[in-house]
Amino acid sequence: MAARKHLLSVSVPGLRALRWWSDELYVGMKETYTITRVEAGRSSFLTRGKVWSSVPGSLRIQEPGDVVRDLSRDGPATYQIVALPRDTVEGANGKICVHSHVAPGDSRGTAFQRLHSAVKADAGRLALEVAITEAIAAFAAIPSAKCEYTRAVRRAIELLRERLDDEVTLDALADHAGTDKFHLCRAFRAQVGLPPHAYLTRLRIMRAKELLAVGVRPSEIALRVGLYDQSQLNRHFRRIVGTTPGAYARGVHLP
Repeated sequence: MAARKHLLSVSVPGLRALRWWSDELYVGMKETYTITRVEAGRSSFLTRGKVWSSVPGSLRIQEPGDVVRDLSRDGPATYQIVALPRDTVEGANGKICVHSHVAPGDSRGTAFQRLHSAVKADAGRLALEVAITEAIAAFAAIPSAKCEYTRAVRRAIELLRERLDDEVTLDALADHAGTDKFHLCRAFRAQVGLPPHAYLTRLRIMRAKELLAVGVRPSEIALRVGLYDQSQLNRHFRRIVGTTPGAYARGVHLP
């Protein structure tokens, strides 16, 4: 079956929803706050340094910059995914570290389940606005006790996010993290699901998409996100996004 997706029609600006079917193992970085409900299938996945098991009815909750890597899957899976704008969520709650997984029947997921049900039923705008508002408020009710990364990995991530437009050496990254580079490489890959350079590349492409969306010309993007030239940007962008920066920009700005 491979992976395929279908965008769902929603009547509220800024809300994005889709259905995703897949029998492949997924790995990707979230660009906004996402609430994923498992409709069918079982799997285990790594995010924020911990392995979780998902079953039908469970919720995966991620924030911008989170990497999600599927580790195993028991047959094809169906997901419904709702994405909420970063500014909207953080405007109400501030910058938070949310819990990554909510099991079926857990009362902390009630507002998120209502939002998914409203999207699935193609509810009217008022019903969706109420469900979105309640879901945004619910983020504050499920903070993670701590982001599950170890201190060294957490500090490395912070530096990569702060300096995504600069060249960062492994020695400098390890020094900032307070550990040696051998331990950092092992711990980073094990906890994040990607090695440091691949994580940084995805951060850069995520930032490139943001710049393209606000009208920055593709030819001006590479140096602003820490890549050497247009060729390198095109190569990574096509591999991760599936199209070129120019084609992506034209799609974003369709009338």
